[in-house]
Amino acid sequence: MTPDRSSIERCVDAAVTRTRNEPGPLLEILHSVQNQLGCVPAESVPLIADALNLSRAEVHGVVRFYHHFREQPAGQHTIKLCRAEACQAMNGEALAEFARERLQLDFGETRADGKVTLEAVYCLGNCACAPSAMIDGQLHGRVDPQTIAECAAGWGVPE
Repeated sequence: MTPDRSSIERCVDAAVTRTRNEPGPLLEILHSVQNQLGCVPAESVPLIADALNLSRAEVHGVVRFYHHFREQPAGQHTIKLCRAEACQAMNGEALAEFARERLQLDFGETRADGKVTLEAVYCLGNCACAPSAMIDGQLHGRVDPQTIAECAAGWGVPE
């Protein structure tokens, strides 16, 4: 659920106040807003732009450029599947296809029931244990279809 306008305003104001005297605070503000609200809602972009004397396009461009930032809240559970070369070399494409089919999602999507979000990332720094995934904030190596299936079943995602 997207946060209401007053929550967004309070969150942006607090983040701006905390970073007021720091050089180049945009990324820190965006991280703070996402950590607090679960996303960087579109309604926050003009507030941040005005506070930093930036254009809305500049702020929006940063939000869209970095894959970490999302404009809608994630599901209750999140799987970030590594799509970088080492993971691809270790059957990463087959794992990605299995995850998409089992979760009934594509990368960047959240299930309609709000249970799971599937995201692509491009290196988790765990190349020696490829393929890797970040599941609910926990790093996992040597991920296989069984890992994904067990997570989905444990979260109540129907087959």
